[in-house]
Amino acid sequence: MIFTYNKEHVGDVLMVIVKDSKGGKLAAERRGQAARVFLSETGETVAWNIFAVSELITVKGSGQVTLTDEEVAVLNTVLTNEGFTESLINDAAPKLVVGQITALTPHPNSDHLNICQVKVGTDTSIQIVAGAPNAAVGLKTIVALSGAMLPNGELIFSGSLRGEKSFGMMCSPRELSLPNAPQKRGIIELSDVAVVGDAFDRAKHWQA
Repeated sequence: MIFTYNKEHVGDVLMVIVKDSKGGKLAAERRGQAARVFLSETGETVAWNIFAVSELITVKGSGQVTLTDEEVAVLNTVLTNEGFTESLINDAAPKLVVGQITALTPHPNSDHLNICQVKVGTDTSIQIVAGAPNAAVGLKTIVALSGAMLPNGELIFSGSLRGEKSFGMMCSPRELSLPNAPQKRGIIELSDVAVVGDAFDRAKHWQA
């Protein structure tokens, strides 16, 4: 679940993205301070808009933001009061983390993609299909997990590339809008002292 807020360009609206719409036709229903966005064909909810959200909670930051469980409870009260039966589930875990490639095999249906097994926590590994030319076993980098939103607004969801499942993305400096990012292709290369699973910290993990 992605919480995103941009008061300057969108207004005082908290957008809550529940799942990837995959380009499906969308419809919406608004009730008071909340609107549900759903797939026209199935009725499945893909997003919520909470209007005049600053009247309800204090949203800190712009772009992808994190909320406390207490703040999400306030929003759920609004949904209930407006007659919606669904509720929001908070996930405050970091979505940009240090990862390490532990295995890499060529994609069977591509001449430039690799299927990578990437450790993103003490006991957690995920599969990521990547085309970075510098991807290599042992490399530590920054991983955008499913549910991340990049600085350019791109949303990261689990999916597949040419028939192989992929559960995130390994990021280049440009994709994270880092200062003085090199213009060549390739994912971020972190030092060996970077700790797998740590949340991405620009000051800590990037020296321009």
